[in-house]
Amino acid sequence: MSGQNLPRGGVDFISQNPQNFHQVIKQYGIQESKFFSIKVEIFSDLADRIQKEVWQDKDYEEILKQLERGESVTNYSLEPQSKLLLFKDRVLIPGNEEIQLNIPQKHHDSPLAGHPGQEKTLKLIKRDFHCAGMNQFIKDYVSSCQKC
Repeated sequence: MSGQNLPRGGVDFISQNPQNFHQVIKQYGIQESKFFSIKVEIFSDLADRIQKEVWQDKDYEEILKQLERGESVTNYSLEPQSKLLLFKDRVLIPGNEEIQLNIPQKHHDSPLAGHPGQEKTLKLIKRDFHCAGMNQFIKDYVSSCQKC
């Protein structure tokens, strides 16, 4: 980015309108690969743990077998490279409490997230992840945050 500062409006534009992300990246000459490498680095360990847990979870055993055979399963798919199980194009989070806790920690507590509150945290998480009972879990998590 050659030391150029983005105007505050540009940053808000990305966070509020992620569908326009590529337009902003082009406008300010940011190398997409650098931005995505940061996101991948933050979530790569978590993705590995999610993938291992889902593949060991008996609840998803039959779905995974069907997808591996190339069969279609309503609302489910398998991400080809990572082998993450997707539900409606979002990463399916298994019933592992540690993993479930890591999701709001990374989307709410991290310095990059900045404690965005219940609704925004939920919106950020639901963009990429699916988990049974997620709405209530996230609301409880954020409401117990002492910094908020």
